[in-house]
Amino acid sequence: MGAWSHEPFGNDTACDWAYELEESSGFSFIESTLDKAIAEANDYLESTEGEEAVAAIEVIAKLMDKGTQSDSYTESVELWISKNKQTPSPELVDKALKVIELLLSENSELVELWEGQEEWFESVNKLKLAISAS
Repeated sequence: MGAWSHEPFGNDTACDWAYELEESSGFSFIESTLDKAIAEANDYLESTEGEEAVAAIEVIAKLMDKGTQSDSYTESVELWISKNKQTPSPELVDKALKVIELLLSENSELVELWEGQEEWFESVNKLKLAISAS
């Protein structure tokens, strides 16, 4: 895991995911990322899918004007949002909330990798609060 921060875009996987986001429009790429995490979680949610899902959920939060991270790592995301300003559907938000529960479950590799690092858990819970308070 190439991580330098507990924040949604504080790792290589999320930043790579953001480059793929730049090539998309609408919510299909975001939704497919969440769907992939849900499908993985049936067995075991690997860190790669989890990190991508956290990034996708941060984009949803940003679209709701409730993002939790703004720095040089989110510049491409901010640019994408400026071109794709839409409000996420309640169904997409519900799916994101479901994924957060999976991210925080015992079936999540990220829980294992971040064990003892409360900042990551607080960051994910902050995202949950941001999108659930709509």
